[in-house]
Amino acid sequence: MFDATPEGQVDAGRLRPPPQPPSGMRDEVLAGLLATPKTLSPKYFYDERGSRLFERICRLPEYYPTVTETGILSDCRAEIAETLGRRAAIVEYGSGSSEKIRILLDALADPAAYVPVDISRRHLEQSAARLARAYPGLPIYPLAADFTQAFSLPDLPGRPVGFFPGSTIGNFTPRQAAAFLKTAGRTLGPGSTFVVGFDLIKDHAVLERAYNDSQGVTAAFNLNALTHLNRELGCDFPLDAFAHCAWFNPKESRIEMHLKARRPLTVRIAGAAVRFREGETIHTENSYKYTPARFRALAAGAGWTVRRLWTDGRPWFAVAALSR
Repeated sequence: MFDATPEGQVDAGRLRPPPQPPSGMRDEVLAGLLATPKTLSPKYFYDERGSRLFERICRLPEYYPTVTETGILSDCRAEIAETLGRRAAIVEYGSGSSEKIRILLDALADPAAYVPVDISRRHLEQSAARLARAYPGLPIYPLAADFTQAFSLPDLPGRPVGFFPGSTIGNFTPRQAAAFLKTAGRTLGPGSTFVVGFDLIKDHAVLERAYNDSQGVTAAFNLNALTHLNRELGCDFPLDAFAHCAWFNPKESRIEMHLKARRPLTVRIAGAAVRFREGETIHTENSYKYTPARFRALAAGAGWTVRRLWTDGRPWFAVAALSR
């Protein structure tokens, strides 16, 4: 399926993520939950169940980013392909189900390879296998890694081009986003191109509906972080003691997601006790919204130039092609 003959190519059946030592995970989680205010990294949403829940979120009628960005990629695919050029080896950060990449692969002239990067190894392997069946001649190098950290690319038969759709860059604070862009620049190398999707500032009611869907899928996704910790660290979070909350913070220009304690309680985390007051929250995620000018400034501060910028007609979303 993956033709492991070329040097450096990875057979998904043998792929193993760089394991995070349990003590490292425990220390990170405890540091966040003992802080004031309490925080938890959004990466803990993404075990196998969390990845599937996020796929469901992307199909919700309230969640406009996926359908809007997909429309931009489809409508502008010829221009995007022209910008990326021939023999592009696409490195997708946070590949998930690897659906949007199909739009680029179908439009590109002679794509050289595809490198899906995702933290959930099993989900990554399943998605890569589906894509390999759809594109039997395309070399695929699935890479299980935390893409927020530096990682090494395998030897590729083409020029690395980054792809970071889904407005995931909005989950970083502006300072973290700049650091991520700098790290990605070092990974992709000099003269590289990076296609990044980002959400635009719009009516606050539209934003808040997108993160408080009527079916409760986003709530289940948020609470799944606690299920993940219960399994991996032996915690005893009672899920019915926490409620999903999300709102727009205009001062910071971001949607915030929280888990709010419904009652006072104490949770055991790897031998430590973490106390919650009624109404106290765990801040689990941010989703920053940008103007085109603000995003250009962010990219410039990280050593990138916005070569092209595509938006939908409203405009609610943007896709940028960055170059170094």
